[in-house]
Amino acid sequence: MDAGELFTTTLPEALERHRKAMEAGAVRLRLRTLTVEVDGSAWTLASNAGHIEVRSGRDDGARVRFSAGALSDLVNDQATPIGYFSAGRLDMPEGGLGDLLDWWLVLRGALDARPLYVPGAVSFHSRDGGALDLKRSFFPDDDSDEMRHFLHEAGFLHLRGVFREDEMAAISADMDRAAPTYREDDGKSWWATLDGGERCVVRMQAFDRHSETTAVLLEDPRFTRIGEIPGDGHTHRGLEGNRIEALFKPLGVVDGISDIPWHKDCSLGRHSYECCSLTVGISVTGAGSTSGQLGVVPGSHRALVWPALTPPVGLPQLELPTQTGDVTVHLSCTLHRAFPPVERERRVMYTGFRLPAVSPEAAEAAVAGRKRLGQIREAAPRTVSQEPAA
Repeated sequence: MDAGELFTTTLPEALERHRKAMEAGAVRLRLRTLTVEVDGSAWTLASNAGHIEVRSGRDDGARVRFSAGALSDLVNDQATPIGYFSAGRLDMPEGGLGDLLDWWLVLRGALDARPLYVPGAVSFHSRDGGALDLKRSFFPDDDSDEMRHFLHEAGFLHLRGVFREDEMAAISADMDRAAPTYREDDGKSWWATLDGGERCVVRMQAFDRHSETTAVLLEDPRFTRIGEIPGDGHTHRGLEGNRIEALFKPLGVVDGISDIPWHKDCSLGRHSYECCSLTVGISVTGAGSTSGQLGVVPGSHRALVWPALTPPVGLPQLELPTQTGDVTVHLSCTLHRAFPPVERERRVMYTGFRLPAVSPEAAEAAVAGRKRLGQIREAAPRTVSQEPAA
């Protein structure tokens, strides 16, 4: 993506085309003027009562510097401001990450034809049109259509009693045996420092290679049926190098990635390419308010919001207490977090299901469809072309 083409043609045209869908959200964001510098050139983004202006040159306000490659990755959804910040690659002489994230929402909204989120834009409905009980949980034999609808609406599921306690006890013992075989520099484990100074492994990748019980579980219909719930052909294939990870959630972590704050699994980039995947958590031990339970923001998968750090105003925050053998499922673009345990450690395994690879024929059809949509937009009156794509 050429920076000059982006700021003089592509972005202004997209902003105008989707102006109505962007206006209310842009007003709510109270966007601070942002100057974007790319290899010696500069452009300024400004908002006036929700109307976005793109102009050449610098202005007062926040300022960010990108290489041409970094800007291209941002535009093409290969990276996000969160990704650059986490990697120590965010160059902002003035302003902060929040300023850039707000403008990233505008960029994605315009280029992806998605309305900016405003409180009240996301609601939850049951299959009969009533209010959806967001605290509902399911059992493995419950109606699959009910589970599918709940997942589509809320972005997560809590499945009770999927696996037996003796199976989880065997896996917990395997975790203890496997832990000493991992090393900090092995490239397949995460480590943390406890308040007593002890370094400990908190995430063990490719755990099925250390646990026969886990390897068998991944082929069990109780597990594979979970991938069928969305009805979109999700598959567990393509994960052969790291099919499942086993996590310890110890007490007293003072350094290291163990209890991750609010985030989407696509917060570092590639939402447009890999979502929605299913992230599946298998409760080796139960988890509650004092033992590291999972938290989710229902509906956040249907909202263009910050992909990490702060949940949006207007969407509920829900805690998901589990018993041993329970399973949690969340879409990869549903905001979620792990609360730090304060009384008892938690043990959990994470794996997932991906959408199937797109065939060349399907990809060609999708490209042709987008071309036809573009032709329709060009031929339609301006009041129609400003509306977002379905």
